[in-house]
Amino acid sequence: MNKTANPGDFSLWSIAVPAFGPSLLFGIGEGAILPVIPLSARDMGATLAGAALVVSLIGVGSLVSNIPASILTARFGERVGMVGAAGLTLVGLLLCELSHDLRLFAAGVFLIGAAAAVFNLARQSYLTEAVPPILRARAMSTLGGVGRIGLFAGPFIGALAIHLLGLSGAYWVAAVAVAAAGAVAWGLPDLLGDHGPGPAGPMPTVRSLMAQHRRVFLTVGIGVLLVSSVRSSRQVVVPLWADNLGLNPAVTSLIYGLSGAVDMLVFYPAGRVMDRKGRTWVAVPSMVLMGVSLLLMPLTAGAVSLLLVAMLIGFGNGIGSGLIMTLGADYSPRHGRAQFLGIWRFLSDAGGSSGPAILAGLTAAVTLSFGIAATGLLGLAAAAVLGYWVPRNKPYAPGRT
Repeated sequence: MNKTANPGDFSLWSIAVPAFGPSLLFGIGEGAILPVIPLSARDMGATLAGAALVVSLIGVGSLVSNIPASILTARFGERVGMVGAAGLTLVGLLLCELSHDLRLFAAGVFLIGAAAAVFNLARQSYLTEAVPPILRARAMSTLGGVGRIGLFAGPFIGALAIHLLGLSGAYWVAAVAVAAAGAVAWGLPDLLGDHGPGPAGPMPTVRSLMAQHRRVFLTVGIGVLLVSSVRSSRQVVVPLWADNLGLNPAVTSLIYGLSGAVDMLVFYPAGRVMDRKGRTWVAVPSMVLMGVSLLLMPLTAGAVSLLLVAMLIGFGNGIGSGLIMTLGADYSPRHGRAQFLGIWRFLSDAGGSSGPAILAGLTAAVTLSFGIAATGLLGLAAAAVLGYWVPRNKPYAPGRT
């Protein structure tokens, strides 16, 4: 796993289980509980708006924990970070399962989001160090794709457990999956021996990294924020527009599921293209496809046309799997990498949180179709920003770390 070895001798299969296994298991755990968190909140007396607020605490917990997670990862290492995140998630799940008070339940949900920030930062930092740069995009795309597979499979496994045990079954599925993720992460080879002596001087601070790399954050970073905004909005627009068309919930779920299936099928070829041709060969088409699809969605009039547009959105999102993580790894410095990635993930989560809020605001102020079309324009803006700035801000080149 030492990157000083011949990169041509390295195979992703050699680290498949220890590197990607925890992400699959963690994704299954998240997928199992996401559909039931609002139901549990409602059972504790929350209103519809209150239940939605509780669900949003996962994103809030992740957003505010990204930079602290980077500091912890830099200090204790990637392996300890992932194991610690698994333990913190189990604490959050225990609160969710045993609590009958809405405030304690909300605290558990927040802890799960915070733990996800630590876990995601640590696994990205680990792969950045472990994989040669010429295979970086494939590794990050696979990481993103495996997580999506877990999120896709989790609700089905959770549904079986709910049938047998009630709502608590989903939390037990998540607990088993997350505990397994922590156990697999514990077996990861420690990369400290491969790091070698770093540059002389103290570890850079978050503030110094923001100042040193402000050009990247204010250019490519803005593109990342836009990408995340569009991606998070796409999860909302399909069910909302389906409801607007009067489609029944079963048809809506089928359309959403098929879009997700297309999303999962194309992550590895996209990573291969990014490694061989460059990042913009995927970044720009991905966001153009999503932007155009969202602009077309208000023109759909039935289940078939909506399905076609939803599958195109899934394809556009799927080929961009791992894109944000790949760009973060490309621009991250060797000295202070974890902190840099923490800032990067903060930008990504900020965009992810703002997307649905922008959609909701525009829908309330104008119409749903206007909000969806505006989101499509954000996708085209993301394509323009990344297409212009990525080649100009020290793009990836073989051998660069």
